[in-house]
Amino acid sequence: MALKIHGIGASRAVRPLWLLEELGVPYEHVSQTYQGRATRTPEFLALNPNGHIPVLEDDGIVVWESMAITLYLARKFGGPLAPSGLAEEAEVLRWTFWVVTECEKDALTVLMHRVAMPADKRDAALAEQAEKRLAVPFAALNAHLAGRPYIAGDRFTVVDVNVASVPLPMSTDANPIPVPKKAAVASPFANVSIRQSLTDLTGGIFKASI
Repeated sequence: MALKIHGIGASRAVRPLWLLEELGVPYEHVSQTYQGRATRTPEFLALNPNGHIPVLEDDGIVVWESMAITLYLARKFGGPLAPSGLAEEAEVLRWTFWVVTECEKDALTVLMHRVAMPADKRDAALAEQAEKRLAVPFAALNAHLAGRPYIAGDRFTVVDVNVASVPLPMSTDANPIPVPKKAAVASPFANVSIRQSLTDLTGGIFKASI
């Protein structure tokens, strides 16, 4: 059975989709929306009882949670995107957990109240408060990146995908708010083909000008 990813690009599914593009391995993308209780059917709940996307199917193995999927894929396929040893694996795990616990909630608030929600449903005050809180973890990331091009090791790895995927949706052509500008976030966009790949995957949501 080929690798199968359930989800849509304009969601957390972009993380494993992006990584699979970087890995260059074949996969099947099942365009599974979360709207209209589409993930609450008996068939989908059999894959993920939480009723969320993304979900990975791989020869009988089912993995849900986007970061767990990217880490699984990196472990399975190895190569330069995977950590090369215990020290790099510690960095990959640490910063992956960090971006989820320290950044994702506020990043989602900014995304929803600056970009994604209808204008009459947005609350600018909530977005501003979230942006202020994000300044603290963003400063920690920039300090870590002082004098180094990537988060773990000397090359682009799975953790750069994991970390960059959280703040980047906040900054669009219509909403060019500050995001971390060190290599972990900027480097994925240094290559035009990667930037176009992300734009295609997300239906144009990722339009960060970094």
